[in-house]
Amino acid sequence: MTDTPRRLLEMGYKNPILLLHPLGGYTKADDVPLSWRMKQHEKVLEDGVLDPETTVVSIFPSPMHYAGPTEVQWHAKARINAGANFYIVGRDPAGMSHPVEKRDLYDADHGKKVLSMAPGLERLNILPFRVAAYDKTQGKMAFFDPSRHGDFIFISGTKMRTLAKNNENPPDGFMCPGGWKVLVEYNDSLSLAKDGKFPEPVPA
Repeated sequence: MTDTPRRLLEMGYKNPILLLHPLGGYTKADDVPLSWRMKQHEKVLEDGVLDPETTVVSIFPSPMHYAGPTEVQWHAKARINAGANFYIVGRDPAGMSHPVEKRDLYDADHGKKVLSMAPGLERLNILPFRVAAYDKTQGKMAFFDPSRHGDFIFISGTKMRTLAKNNENPPDGFMCPGGWKVLVEYNDSLSLAKDGKFPEPVPA
């Protein structure tokens, strides 16, 4: 999201606008609730990771069906209807774990493959997600360079949650301080709920 505006400016676009469009319908029970995700988006804008002047935040009121290629096309076509001309394609297409084997059902680049073949999406410019990791030499997140493999640390979502749960901080520059604080507060709220105490509700 931070790199795409630079790429579009290099392509000659004068004022690229980012549509930050988080899913607002139901998701799996263990996913982070929308209210907490919105708090983190607010901090990302407040801390200047994304430019508030060129970012539109709008909730996408769709449930998550984990329907693979069918769902990734729905997500893309819905964004066309919202006025998007470019679409950043992330991981596997709204996938899930294999029902028998211990692996993901879809490959990491299945989303890009599906959208490149899907009818009706010709007008949408697909921007495949590039792998990012924490670059120890720069002290910040950067695109992974295989030739410098040892300079990078991959911090998974599971690792992030473990750090937050244990009140440990990630490396400086991994995430904006405000965004990390929200993640820690969310994990604290889960601990309180397990102890029989429930945190105050947070408005979306």
